[in-house]
Amino acid sequence: MVDADLAMIYNVETKRLKESVRRNIERFPEDFMFELTQKEYQFLRSQNSTLKRGEHSKYLPFAFTEHGAIMLASILRSPVAVKASIQVVRAFVKLRDVLSSNKELASKLEDLEKKYDKQFSIVFDAIRQLMSPEKSEREPVGFKIKTNKK
Repeated sequence: MVDADLAMIYNVETKRLKESVRRNIERFPEDFMFELTQKEYQFLRSQNSTLKRGEHSKYLPFAFTEHGAIMLASILRSPVAVKASIQVVRAFVKLRDVLSSNKELASKLEDLEKKYDKQFSIVFDAIRQLMSPEKSEREPVGFKIKTNKK
């Protein structure tokens, strides 16, 4: 997303957003944010059919990846940015809890497997398959055209 869009989302002026980024530039490696080239900016402007005088910055905009947009929440001080930053922290805590409980489950499963004989190995294998995040090889959803070639 470009800086003007994120400024609108976080309820700050684009100018203030860019100032904050420049003051904290070490938080924005190139995989988080980059500045558009003049050619990219012209292409972007050409995609908008109704450009109004004075609405667009004379400076090249910053473009942010998903990581950069999240990092912005941590450096901006608007109420929206603060709330977004808090939600990111909560999401990581919840993710850690989920991963931790999965490890505990795997440990308990190992203990049970040691305790019981080989009769239950099929059950334990099935449970492990359910716990693993491997993708199953399913056929794609959609229409298939069958051709009758003779």
